[in-house]
Amino acid sequence: MNHNGGCHCGNILVEFETEIAPGEIEIRACQCSFCRKHGTRAAADPDGLLTITVIDPAKLNRYIFGYGTAEFLICRECGVYVSSLTLEEENKRGIVIINTLDNREEFNSEPLGVSYDLENQSERLQRRNEGWTPATLTLP
Repeated sequence: MNHNGGCHCGNILVEFETEIAPGEIEIRACQCSFCRKHGTRAAADPDGLLTITVIDPAKLNRYIFGYGTAEFLICRECGVYVSSLTLEEENKRGIVIINTLDNREEFNSEPLGVSYDLENQSERLQRRNEGWTPATLTLP
């Protein structure tokens, strides 16, 4: 199943491919201060594929904080947070923010509140490499 969407102005497009039905995929609500302030609901499928396409790279904000192990993709034009991606160019992994998908209402399971505050840097990288979705980021 392909789930498409993107930011509000259309500068950042997302395509999330997964065999898991929208109502059955685990939705996570990270409890870090960044995610709480954005009200995020995120999903990943280690057997799926996440494709992020940016129309105008000048309107892409790549925010990095904490351990510096992932970048948070935010549109500079409309302010929408669409995805987080690991920083490695090879074996890039990511999560999709469900609220950016056109069919977001189909992802209706109750979000699971999660906290990763006790992870060290290597544990965080391992969790992302094992649980996040293989991803590509395409820039013009």
